[in-house]
Amino acid sequence: MKRVPFNVATELKVNNICGFYKREVKPFGTSAKVDCPKEHLGKTVYLVILDNDEQ
Repeated sequence: MKRVPFNVATELKVNNICGFYKREVKPFGTSAKVDCPKEHLGKTVYLVILDNDEQ
């Protein structure tokens, strides 16, 4: 599997969002996955990684 570059940042500003989901990353074979509803199939999504100490 191709490794995707990881951008480190401490702030993210996004305008005009209609909502977001908070999910746990779970193991999937030798990789990982995050579930989301089928209504988002084919759409561009963002996965925001949170620091566990700040939850």
